Amino acid sequence: MEYKTESLSDLKIRVGEDINQLLRVNLYEIGLSEKEQKRLRIRKHELREALNQCGLGDLKAKDYVKTVIEDILVGKYHYGEEQWNLLIPFECPMQLTAQDKFQILLYCYEQKRGAEAFSEFMDRNHILDKMADKKQGYCIDDDMVEEIYQKERPFLTAADKKAVIVQEIYASLRGLGVIDALRDMRIDGVSGGVSGKEGDFHSVWVFFRGITMHLKCLSFGNARELERICLNIYRYGNPGQFSKARGYIVNEMKDRSRVVVVRPPFAESFAFFVRKFDTMEKKSLEELITGPRSELPIDLIRYIVQGCQVTAVTGAQGSGKTTLLMGMVGFIHPSFTLRIQEMAFELHLRDIYPDRNILTFRETDTVSGQEGLDVQKKTDGVVNILGEVATAEVAAYLIQMSQVGSLFTLFTHHARTTDSLIKYMRNSLLSCGLFRDEQIAKEQVVECIRFDIHLEKDMEGHRYVERISEICPEKDGYRIEELVRYEEGEYVFCHPLSLETCKEMEKHMTKEDRREFVESRYIPV
Repeated sequence: MEYKTESLSDLKIRVGEDINQLLRVNLYEIGLSEKEQKRLRIRKHELREALNQCGLGDLKAKDYVKTVIEDILVGKYHYGEEQWNLLIPFECPMQLTAQDKFQILLYCYEQKRGAEAFSEFMDRNHILDKMADKKQGYCIDDDMVEEIYQKERPFLTAADKKAVIVQEIYASLRGLGVIDALRDMRIDGVSGGVSGKEGDFHSVWVFFRGITMHLKCLSFGNARELERICLNIYRYGNPGQFSKARGYIVNEMKDRSRVVVVRPPFAESFAFFVRKFDTMEKKSLEELITGPRSELPIDLIRYIVQGCQVTAVTGAQGSGKTTLLMGMVGFIHPSFTLRIQEMAFELHLRDIYPDRNILTFRETDTVSGQEGLDVQKKTDGVVNILGEVATAEVAAYLIQMSQVGSLFTLFTHHARTTDSLIKYMRNSLLSCGLFRDEQIAKEQVVECIRFDIHLEKDMEGHRYVERISEICPEKDGYRIEELVRYEEGEYVFCHPLSLETCKEMEKHMTKEDRREFVESRYIPV
């Protein structure tokens, strides 16, 4: 039976009804043999499972659902190239919207580069270079997409047109709408619902190579579509109900991306934030820290880790704290057991270091961060790593743990300065009731945390170590010594380590590491 070609929006509704019909069909009423019933029962189960998982980062489930949609269009409706051109005017570029053109361009790049499609799109068209000169920030607007499409004039076969339409129908019915294909690219993250006046849904933002840019050429279309995406994107693993009373959920997707969703009245609108970690690979510090005299921070960080010192990695979001922490783990002695505490799984150190004794815990609705750290003390952990110290309770527990619970601790924090880091930790001890005297609380912090590695990111997305500071306890408080600093595009040696810290670090080093350390510039004369 052939169906009359209808509008794309009407077709989406019809295909959605057909998929639901496949799930509702009564196998006992259609006169099938037992063998055929069993086969169709398995297909129904597979389809139901794929529909439940396809928008949650499960690419196999996504491909399965798209295959079902294609079967309906071609097998049931007998659609071909004539219908594809009526649904989307591929042959009339003037009638295509900028959003259509962006999705077509992304599809074409994806056929050649897979998950690197967006990177290829950006690099080939020198988009970051073009946007760097604009004072209004990084933005891919309709005019830019029109210019690129006009220049490239992508040629689409009938199979390509079918694939674009299948993706469009899938994204609207069961996928993640306008960001569906984009989310699968190797980018740092994507968010939506975070800009625009009421009624404006051009609010797709991408985090790419340390730069946040507005994809103004894309729109969710309406509030209902944005809400639909928010109510689906977080569901992997059934983390609980996303209700008005709760207001937000932090979870992960099937591919281990972190997802945060918020809604009114907690937030002014529905919004989501996906942070991807497939761009974060195991990298040496030589790859992460580059530039003139980069050996200065690299060597110092290596000595700090080999010397088993409690160290904070600080910096703003997107400055590279998690990536640097991954690289620092490589300097920890292989015999040491690692216990990690995170709000959501991000480090995935067992994938990077599969032969090491590593176990990660995270907070849940029923297990707080402090309870997780309590359990860690009973799991034979030598080194503790905190993915992010984000609450006063965890900060206070970090100080306690650094005193008695482990050999040393590495953690990340969003402090802008070393002094503000110390004050935050001090205030956490006071707010949790562990101390009443401000001076004593500060002394506890200064005795525990020895180093602060502060990261920065410039307007072009270049990440670098701004400074490495040592916190030196003194009789009347503390002093902060900057050991290495990034100045005018290169790293500069500022000050050697304190003698007391050097002696403490040497105790934990192997003979070979100690020999190299003693001969370094960081030993006081």
